[in-house]
Amino acid sequence: MAKRRVLLVDDEVAILLTMKAVLELNGFEVETAASAKEARLKIKHHEYQMVMTDMRMESDAAGREVIQAARTAPYHPAVALLTAYPEDEGGDTGADQMLVKPMQTALLVKAIEKLLANHAAKLTRLASAAAAPPKAAAKKSAAKRLASKKLPVKKTVIGKSAARKKVATKKRKR
Repeated sequence: MAKRRVLLVDDEVAILLTMKAVLELNGFEVETAASAKEARLKIKHHEYQMVMTDMRMESDAAGREVIQAARTAPYHPAVALLTAYPEDEGGDTGADQMLVKPMQTALLVKAIEKLLANHAAKLTRLASAAAAPPKAAAKKSAAKRLASKKLPVKKTVIGKSAARKKVATKKRKR
C-alpha cells in the first residue's frame, strides 16, 4: 500500500516532532510546516491526502488560511483542525474534523484513519456523480427521441372514466 502523505502544520516544534514520529510509525509519510505561509507553499507545490493544521499560529487566522489553501488545492485533501481550545473555535472552520490536543496517540491515529477513509469515499461518490449524465440532459434526450417519432395525432382525447363522460356531456349541452 502506498504511504499516505500528510502535511502537519503547527508553530510548536515539540508538537510537530512528536506527531510526525507517531504518524510515521503508523505508516504515514509526514511533511511539516511551522507557519501558515510555509504550509500554503507546500500545499501549492506538493500533493497530500491530508492537511492537519493548528488554528492559532503566527496569527489567530493562520489556521483558517491553511484550511482555505487546502480547500482550493486541485487534489482535494482531507482537512483536520488541531486545537487545544475547541470551545473557542465555534462556527464553521472549513475543516472536515476537529482534533483536540492533547490526544492519546492511539485515538489520534484512529481518528485520522477514519477521516481519510470517509474522505476517500466522499471523493469516490463525487467522481461517480460527475461521470453520470445529468438528469436534465437525460430527460431532454428522451423528449427529443419522442418528438422525432411519427405518432398518430388525434384531434380529441376522450377518456373512459365517469368524470370524463360527465364533462363531455356538459360540453355538448352548451
